[in-house]
Amino acid sequence: MLNFFRKLKGMNRAEFKKRLYAEDPTFRVVTACAGGLLLILVLWFIHQSLCYVSTDDAFIEGHVVPISPKVSAHATKVLVDDNQEVKAGDLLIELDPNDYAVKDQIEKAGLQGAAAEAETAHTDVVRYKKLNAEDEVSKQQLDMAVLRTQVADAKVASAKAHVEQADLNLSYTKIYAPIDGHVTKKSVEIGQLVQVGQPLFAIVSKEKWVIANFKETQLTSMRSGQKVAIRVDTYPHKVFKGHVDSLQRGTGARFSLFPPENATGNYVKVVQRVPVKIVFEEAPDKKYPLALGMSAVPEVKVH
Repeated sequence: MLNFFRKLKGMNRAEFKKRLYAEDPTFRVVTACAGGLLLILVLWFIHQSLCYVSTDDAFIEGHVVPISPKVSAHATKVLVDDNQEVKAGDLLIELDPNDYAVKDQIEKAGLQGAAAEAETAHTDVVRYKKLNAEDEVSKQQLDMAVLRTQVADAKVASAKAHVEQADLNLSYTKIYAPIDGHVTKKSVEIGQLVQVGQPLFAIVSKEKWVIANFKETQLTSMRSGQKVAIRVDTYPHKVFKGHVDSLQRGTGARFSLFPPENATGNYVKVVQRVPVKIVFEEAPDKKYPLALGMSAVPEVKVH
């Protein structure tokens, strides 16, 4: 077949007609096959352009949950390592609890004292009511006793709130995984003093999807639910199944840090790109682990 195309390239029109109309069945068959193949390729290209749209401006995305402490303390145990898989509820880090345990005991002792004062105040009110009924104490003294009970009850409520806060702070010395996923960008070591809100590491969720930035001219027939064939550059021979989840209600440029000011200066029309969320229909396969930021090429069947 290759030799045939080489010979065909070197023929002029007269020679081609001579060979075509001559009684040369081999030449006619090969010519017909070549024409049929070219027709099939043209039809296939037309079909692809009408029924499918794709882009190489697409990347793998997922949930990234930063892990940071709610209290300041030294890390006494770090139970995870880089890229380790964790489950929701797994213990990740233990902080030194001694300071917060002492504070908790102090607050509980304060609550006991406030409760004792309140009990005494309520007892006095009962006694003062009996004495007032017998005209042995004045109404003003009774009112003062009632007021003391209200102050004592307020102190008890305040002490209870302090105890609850102390209990919470003590519980914050143990940090647990909020979701299933993998540990990423770990930056904490045993003995390190960590501060409130300091990023220690992040957990990347197992749930992944694709954000594809299609040209606005490609969205004419795109709808939620349409089937998508996804190819990831890391696994060129694997085709992932997915579907269109949603289209962002705004172009990427509109939500950039510095949106373009089209009303000033000379205007040049540029085709905008709109982020489209594509979700996988298959469960994550350990043979093909997907990392955030991997390049992908989705092909959406629009017809």
